[in-house]
Amino acid sequence: LSLHDALPILTVISTYAQMLGKQVSGDEQKSKILEKIAKQTFRASEIVNSLLNFSRTSTTEFEEVDLNRVVRETLGLIEHQLEKSRIQARLDLEDALPPIRGNANRLQQVFLNLFLNARDAMGSGGVLEVRTRCGSDTVGVEVADSGEGIPPEHLQRIFDPFFTTKGSRKGTGLGLSVTYGIVKEHGGSIGVDSQPGAGTRLQLEFPLAKKPVNA
Repeated sequence: LSLHDALPILTVISTYAQMLGKQVSGDEQKSKILEKIAKQTFRASEIVNSLLNFSRTSTTEFEEVDLNRVVRETLGLIEHQLEKSRIQARLDLEDALPPIRGNANRLQQVFLNLFLNARDAMGSGGVLEVRTRCGSDTVGVEVADSGEGIPPEHLQRIFDPFFTTKGSRKGTGLGLSVTYGIVKEHGGSIGVDSQPGAGTRLQLEFPLAKKPVNA
């Protein structure tokens, strides 16, 4: 198990601890135990991120990756959580999407983080839309939610390290700053469009593994 593999595992542990915490909110003893689990998972995530940043100079193993597959597998990890929150996932994935060059585990962390943020923004009930498209020399992925949106004064800061509008019990330590770093590591870009009360839409672009040759 590598450090990169540990990130999605820690996120899933943290989110399930949060879900259990809501179910036993009337039991003070169990709530305290689950809160400790969430806090220690948060701490472990920060340690893993620090180690990854420290070792960033090492070569990350890249290969051809099917983003449609990464999206489907990541949604499968949190399918139960989405159902419990009454969130419907709608996929519009382009057939025969060409591969990008990347690391599937790190890309899974990107989408896991985006999907969990979308879940938190929608609270109880909503729609999570994921769309993939191929451009002339890039693959695009769009992640949209029907949540509360992001205030304009926060929009320029969402990728800053440690910036969050969530309470400490909802934090995973694997914020959008990590997502931003992984996307950049893959030579990609990420942008956001959001209006308060009108949801949030994130656009990701990754270069094709093999750029087409013009005739």
